[in-house]
Amino acid sequence: MQYRRFGKTNLHLSVFSLGTMRYLADAENAQQTIETALALGINHIETARGYGKSEEFFGKALKAGLSVPRSQLHITSKIPPTADVDTMRRYIDESLEKLQLDYLDCLGIHGLNTWEHLELVQSGCIEAVQEAIADGRVRHVGFSTHGSLDLIQAAINTDLFEFVNLHYYYFFQRHAPAIQLATEKDMGIFIISPADKGGRLYTPPQTLKDLCDPFSPLELNYRFLLSDRRITTLSIGPANPEELIAPLRVADSVDELTSAEIAAFGRLANQQQIALGTDKCSSCYACLPCPENINIPEVLRLRNLAVAYDMTDYSKYRYGMFENAGHWFAGMKANRCTECGDCLPRCPEELDIPALLQNSHERLNGKAGRRLWG
Repeated sequence: MQYRRFGKTNLHLSVFSLGTMRYLADAENAQQTIETALALGINHIETARGYGKSEEFFGKALKAGLSVPRSQLHITSKIPPTADVDTMRRYIDESLEKLQLDYLDCLGIHGLNTWEHLELVQSGCIEAVQEAIADGRVRHVGFSTHGSLDLIQAAINTDLFEFVNLHYYYFFQRHAPAIQLATEKDMGIFIISPADKGGRLYTPPQTLKDLCDPFSPLELNYRFLLSDRRITTLSIGPANPEELIAPLRVADSVDELTSAEIAAFGRLANQQQIALGTDKCSSCYACLPCPENINIPEVLRLRNLAVAYDMTDYSKYRYGMFENAGHWFAGMKANRCTECGDCLPRCPEELDIPALLQNSHERLNGKAGRRLWG
């Protein structure tokens, strides 16, 4: 296991972190998963108020005794933005009580996904967090987000935060400017769910496996991220201890990309161009805003992946979240398109966006297996 400085927090975190949203079968499974993670070198555990009994299970494991002293563990919990200071004060106290901790190493504002959320933080609840920092109950504050790039950049520019948790993968590089801005601000950077949200890479289609060979798609995505020294840590969200083993085989692979890895990424890029041709959306976002609130670039990104790499299961899974996940995955489905044509003159590739939206809906509106979303 390798370790990196988490920005201005000056914590040194393992390059993989244990996410605890999925270890919720029972307290015994949670404890075994935590102990396995610690034995494999993970020193950062991330939970949240909204993750069912996750905080409570961690507290029980801590009380039972862990193989690593508390002083060598870094614990993050996340709390959503609240409308008033008193509610945030109460939530912080409740999380500490469930976790059976005197302090949190890191507190993340959870799901800073809308401009209203950012306003809530700035106008009130950050005061409660700052009080907790002053009295030692919280050491560092950051935020997690599923929001738009401009919102993420605005939150970073408030200078209220020391770290950020966000989506960024080989198959989704929209947030590259946020990575750079956070780096310039010396913020820690925590990548959310690279295996699942990064493409369901634990169950890749054969086309994708062939293009990535001799690497697995999951391994290649991890290497894309770990070779970037700006990124501190990646989350793993195992449902049980066994799911930790395969990802951590690359926990020491943090050097620059090799020629073979670069060649594999070249094959992926070539395949997309060949398969999509003049229908390839480059996700420039010039088509927005859409009068019907369709997230056109994300819909067409999912179509790109389904057409180029047969990543249909993943694309259906994400597409099915539109209209079902609120601010965690905002936007309407592609069949809401009225063919108004507003987007057409703004597209630098001159795509027939209404036709592509219709095709996307036909391809992706079926059922796909799902995990907990977010």
